[in-house]
Amino acid sequence: MFLNMRVYTSYIIILLFLSSCKVTKTYVKPEINTDSLFRTDLMEDTASISHLAWSELYTDSALQRLIEEGLNNNPELEVAYMNIQKTEAYYKQSRSAYFPDLELFADVEVSHIPEDQRTTGGSNRTLYSAGLMSAWEADVWGKLKSSKRAEWANVLATTEAAKAIKTRLIATIAIYYYQLLAMDEQLEITEKTIENWRNTVVVMQELKEAATVTEAAVVQSEAQQYAAEVTIPDLKQAIRETENALAILLGRSPETIRRSEMKQQQLPDSLQAGVPSQLLANRPDVFQAELQFRRQFELSNVARTYFYPSLSIGGTAGFSTQKLNAFFNPASFLANIGAGLTQSVFNKRLNKTRLEIALLEEEEAFVNFKVALLEAGKEVSDALSLYEMSGEKINIRRKQVSSLEKAAEYTQELLENGFANYTEVITARQSLLQAELGSVNDRLERLISVVNLYRALGGG
Repeated sequence: MFLNMRVYTSYIIILLFLSSCKVTKTYVKPEINTDSLFRTDLMEDTASISHLAWSELYTDSALQRLIEEGLNNNPELEVAYMNIQKTEAYYKQSRSAYFPDLELFADVEVSHIPEDQRTTGGSNRTLYSAGLMSAWEADVWGKLKSSKRAEWANVLATTEAAKAIKTRLIATIAIYYYQLLAMDEQLEITEKTIENWRNTVVVMQELKEAATVTEAAVVQSEAQQYAAEVTIPDLKQAIRETENALAILLGRSPETIRRSEMKQQQLPDSLQAGVPSQLLANRPDVFQAELQFRRQFELSNVARTYFYPSLSIGGTAGFSTQKLNAFFNPASFLANIGAGLTQSVFNKRLNKTRLEIALLEEEEAFVNFKVALLEAGKEVSDALSLYEMSGEKINIRRKQVSSLEKAAEYTQELLENGFANYTEVITARQSLLQAELGSVNDRLERLISVVNLYRALGGG
């Protein structure tokens, strides 16, 4: 008994000594300069539209219902949540590695005894055994702890991936919705233009009968009417395809999407992007990239531990006897316990290759993290620029449309009074149609710039 205590004490001392040897490294959050990440002069404080809930930014009640439906039914988001559950299962498994294995066993072994080794009995011997076996690996070098940290980083990274899908889903639904509103208005403008062309054709026919214009003027005005009419099927097809795409995002079969009008949309009074360093916390995909780097960092720690021996402790307790009727006799009880160090001497460079690959994957993950941050800065810069440029275009286009409306009105009056030719009317009306359609596109760009900025800042 005294000898056993000395052995166990020796094992404890060895464990404490080995545990004091630091093999793994401690993770430190990487420092990256984000001062010039945005290309804009609008940043003054940490206020940001990303702090708004999506329902505060998108005030259209029809759009709010669509976003809510998408968040509840989108198939890609459902898969993302399943991925979180899978990574959580792996994390639970990594935590259980701290506990010993426990196995039940029951054996029946029949042996043939050589004649020159027989002492008593016959030529065959039957041995019945049953009991429990246990094995436990001491986490001396931190391999199990690093594995657990790697799996936890993976859980967090997968969670951030789901958040990134959510922000992208909200943005995509909003963009499809605004595109539908824009096409609705363009369809309305085109139909109104067609009606004006029909009136112009009637005027041309009357002027031809009065010998004021020729048949060529009538035919030209009819051709312009048809040119406007032929765009209607394309617009309707684009509307249907956009509705179908939006329905799929909502988890529906393709169908009509209920919506309001473009003129009812309201934008924030001002767009604030905050400061670049906020992207590290607000952008799910940037945070995901950092967590993936952290996971690879811990996996590199795991690879380092393979260069050191593993300490395992195991034991067996049960019964073993040659007589089945005496199986549970106390005299048949057996037990043993042991501990050992295991270290590969020659394993075909496996440990070194494992560490080299782990370090390269860690470096790759860090590069991906920096790229994700740079891409986030680019998206914010693009959205801010689009918002500014679309505002300039809207102001200029408003003046253009106003001038062309007057030009179309004046040329029509001049034509009816015989002071203008039909080509002037055609040119004025064509220019007005293109300007009105362009005005819709300008306002659509403005709306999309807000959506893009909100998503780029991690809103939603």
